[in-house]
Amino acid sequence: MTFQVQEGFFETLGSDALRDIQLARLQDMVDELLASNVFHQKKLAAAGISDARDIRTMGDFQSLPFTTKDEFVQDQAAHPPFGTNLTFPFERYTKVHQTSGTTGDPLRVLDTEDSWAWIAKCWHDIYRAAGVTDQDRIFFAFSFGPFLGFWSAYEGAQRLGALAVPGGGMTSSQRARAIVANDITVLVSTPTYALHLAEAARKERIDLAASKVRITIHAGEPGASMPNTKARIEQAWGAFSYDHAGATEVGAWGFACSAQGGLHVNEAEFICEIIDSSTGEPAREGELVMTNLGRRGMPVIRYRTGDRVVLARDDCACGRTYALLEGGVLGRVDDALIVRGVNVFPSAIENVVRGQREIDEFAVDVHRENELDDLTIRIEVDGDELETVASRLDRDLRHSLGLRAQIEVVPNDSLPRFELKARRFTDHRQLN
Repeated sequence: MTFQVQEGFFETLGSDALRDIQLARLQDMVDELLASNVFHQKKLAAAGISDARDIRTMGDFQSLPFTTKDEFVQDQAAHPPFGTNLTFPFERYTKVHQTSGTTGDPLRVLDTEDSWAWIAKCWHDIYRAAGVTDQDRIFFAFSFGPFLGFWSAYEGAQRLGALAVPGGGMTSSQRARAIVANDITVLVSTPTYALHLAEAARKERIDLAASKVRITIHAGEPGASMPNTKARIEQAWGAFSYDHAGATEVGAWGFACSAQGGLHVNEAEFICEIIDSSTGEPAREGELVMTNLGRRGMPVIRYRTGDRVVLARDDCACGRTYALLEGGVLGRVDDALIVRGVNVFPSAIENVVRGQREIDEFAVDVHRENELDDLTIRIEVDGDELETVASRLDRDLRHSLGLRAQIEVVPNDSLPRFELKARRFTDHRQLN
């Protein structure tokens, strides 16, 4: 089933009409899966689905079983290398990507040309919501590897008609110079790397805030929706910062709009749910579950992403009726740190740390000594007021999060920098 409609038509359609269209597209996809996709044939049969018309309502859809990454990984281990979640003959597939493997074995994901065009379309929607046009020059500040996000962002820029400038194989200083030399107007990177790139440019006496960059788009980790991290990026670059979210196995599902109130789910292409991760019941705050509707070669249905989100109560000022997630992706549902009885997520700690303008980089370690938990935050400070900054951070952590931490000021450039997903938090209690 193909819908040829005016660009942006679905964005203000309203939830009831949108649900009807989602259901029709889902049924159309399930028809194909029942015919040829072994993985989903088994999942659907276990739920009593033998015909796509058995899914007549969203209630029927929500009776389908959840899918997890572990299921896909185990399927690929049993049927190497790509598993049985393949709807078409292997010759139809033209691209392969894989997840990072930071939370387990990497998952390999295949795409057909049709699926790849759908992925590019999702990125086109991200650019459009951020105000990027075919007149822009987009710089991709990462080394291109096996992850989907790099290539799909590049493909989306080409679909948009903008000039796409790859930054692979460059040092940070070379990237900073290339951004200035090429009159780049849009940066795409992780939020962590945007800050590091600005830091590297400052050391080279390159003023990125004075460059022609007007928009920065970020993904790969929480950050660009956190107020203090977002503010740091916007100050460093003199540009408006936009968040985005996606996953290799799911696709690019979320984008920020001009109202900057959180992340919209692209419900023209995805069915989203939020569940209590313990019970599986619907919730306003909890784990994000996604179903993609245009990636038929290797789709996901009711896929538990592991991302922790909160559904906004109010409509977005931009006029879109898509679901809006307050603060974007807040972290992973299993990432909470419990320190002396205080339950806190890494993103909350980062937001407090980023409120200290003098802190260039940081790392967090949790240890257990004599049956007590100790939280240590190592910081690099720009300037001479080392003790003042450390004392202020300690105060803000106690006031904002109820956390007591040992603050250690370490030499500048002694902490690792990250181009991809940052790994600043280490819970040594889990390593012992």
